[in-house]
Amino acid sequence: MPSLTINASEDVLQRLRVEAASRRLSVSRYVGELVKEKFMNNDAYEQAMADFFSRDAYLSPPEREDGRSWPAREELHDRKALR
Repeated sequence: MPSLTINASEDVLQRLRVEAASRRLSVSRYVGELVKEKFMNNDAYEQAMADFFSRDAYLSPPEREDGRSWPAREELHDRKALR
Protein backbone atom coordinates (compact mmCIF):
# COMPACT_ATOMS: atom_id res chain seq x y z
CA MET A 1 0.00 0.00 0.00
CA PRO A 2 1.34 3.48 -0.84
CA SER A 3 2.48 5.73 1.96
CA LEU A 4 2.10 9.45 2.56
CA THR A 5 4.00 11.90 4.76
CA ILE A 6 2.02 14.57 6.58
CA ASN A 7 3.55 17.80 7.82
CA ALA A 8 1.57 19.49 10.58
CA SER A 9 2.13 21.19 13.90
CA GLU A 10 2.69 19.01 16.95
CA ASP A 11 -0.66 20.13 18.38
CA VAL A 12 -2.51 18.97 15.28
CA LEU A 13 -0.65 15.68 15.18
CA GLN A 14 -1.33 15.06 18.87
CA ARG A 15 -5.05 15.66 18.37
CA LEU A 16 -4.97 13.38 15.34
CA ARG A 17 -3.40 10.62 17.41
CA VAL A 18 -6.01 11.04 20.16
CA GLU A 19 -8.92 11.03 17.69
CA ALA A 20 -7.58 7.95 15.92
CA ALA A 21 -7.03 6.14 19.22
CA SER A 22 -10.54 6.99 20.43
CA ARG A 23 -11.87 5.22 17.34
CA ARG A 24 -9.45 2.33 17.80
CA LEU A 25 -7.79 3.08 14.46
CA SER A 26 -4.24 3.74 13.41
CA VAL A 27 -3.45 7.32 12.44
CA SER A 28 -2.92 6.17 8.89
CA ARG A 29 -6.30 4.39 8.69
CA TYR A 30 -8.06 7.34 10.34
CA VAL A 31 -6.58 9.87 7.90
CA GLY A 32 -7.47 7.58 5.00
CA GLU A 33 -11.07 7.38 6.17
CA LEU A 34 -11.26 11.17 6.62
CA VAL A 35 -10.03 11.74 3.07
CA LYS A 36 -12.38 9.10 1.67
CA GLU A 37 -15.34 10.70 3.48
CA LYS A 38 -14.34 14.13 2.16
CA PHE A 39 -14.22 12.84 -1.41
CA MET A 40 -17.58 11.09 -1.03
CA ASN A 41 -19.18 14.29 0.30
CA ASN A 42 -17.73 16.29 -2.58
CA ASP A 43 -18.95 13.71 -5.10
CA ALA A 44 -22.44 13.72 -3.56
CA TYR A 45 -22.57 17.53 -3.67
CA GLU A 46 -21.41 17.68 -7.27
CA GLN A 47 -23.97 15.02 -8.25
CA ALA A 48 -26.77 16.90 -6.50
CA MET A 49 -25.80 20.14 -8.25
CA ALA A 50 -25.64 18.37 -11.63
CA ASP A 51 -29.08 16.82 -11.01
CA PHE A 52 -30.56 20.17 -10.05
CA PHE A 53 -29.17 22.09 -13.00
CA SER A 54 -30.09 19.35 -15.46
CA ARG A 55 -33.77 20.09 -14.77
CA ASP A 56 -35.70 22.96 -16.26
CA ALA A 57 -37.59 23.43 -12.98
CA TYR A 58 -35.13 26.00 -11.68
CA LEU A 59 -35.74 28.20 -14.74
CA SER A 60 -39.43 28.82 -14.09
CA PRO A 61 -41.23 29.37 -10.80
CA PRO A 62 -43.56 26.69 -9.50
CA GLU A 63 -47.26 26.98 -10.28
CA ARG A 64 -49.41 28.63 -7.66
CA GLU A 65 -52.16 26.64 -5.95
CA ASP A 66 -54.84 29.14 -6.98
CA GLY A 67 -53.84 29.08 -10.66
CA ARG A 68 -52.77 32.74 -10.80
CA SER A 69 -49.48 33.64 -12.44
CA TRP A 70 -46.55 35.06 -10.54
CA PRO A 71 -45.72 38.73 -11.13
CA ALA A 72 -42.92 39.45 -13.57
CA ARG A 73 -39.61 40.70 -12.24
CA GLU A 74 -40.22 44.07 -13.84
CA GLU A 75 -43.51 44.42 -11.97
CA LEU A 76 -41.87 43.62 -8.65
CA HIS A 77 -39.10 46.15 -9.17
CA ASP A 78 -41.15 48.96 -10.72
CA ARG A 79 -40.18 51.96 -8.57
CA LYS A 80 -42.69 54.28 -10.24
CA ALA A 81 -45.57 52.14 -9.03
CA LEU A 82 -44.29 52.42 -5.47
CA ARG A 83 -44.49 56.23 -5.40
